[in-house]
Amino acid sequence: MMTNLQRPLPQPTDITQPYWSAAAKGQLVYQHCPDCQHWQFYPRAFCVRCGSDAIQWGEASGEGVIYTFTINRRAANAFMKTRLPYAVAMVQTSEGVKTMANIVNADLDSLYIGMPVRVVFEQINDDLALPQFQPA
Repeated sequence: MMTNLQRPLPQPTDITQPYWSAAAKGQLVYQHCPDCQHWQFYPRAFCVRCGSDAIQWGEASGEGVIYTFTINRRAANAFMKTRLPYAVAMVQTSEGVKTMANIVNADLDSLYIGMPVRVVFEQINDDLALPQFQPA
C-alpha cells in the first residue's frame, strides 16, 4: 500500500514572503535595520532592537555555527517519521541571527556545538524551498 504523507509546510504571510521567495531562488535573506545595523529573524514589521520601521531585506552569508541541537529519534509528524533519526539545530549565523533548521548531509554522531555549517536548500516545489544547514 502506498501512502502520500503530507508534510507540514510554512504558510508565507505578507511579512515572511520575501524570505520564502528568496529561499525558492536559493538565497538566504534576513531582515536588516539600516538605523541600528541589527539583523533579525524571524521576520517582523519593525526592528526588535530600535523599533525602526525602515527594516530592509539583505542577503546573508549562509554561514554559521551550531548554537545547540538535538537528535530526534521520535518524529514530530508522520512525514518526519520517514527521516528518523534527524537533527534539528539552532544555528547562529555570521550575521548574528539565530535560526532553527535541520542539519542534513551529516553524520549525526559527529555534530557538536560550535560546528561550522552552511546553508543548503531543500526544494519542495517551484515556489518553496526550505533552508537547511550542513557541515561546512
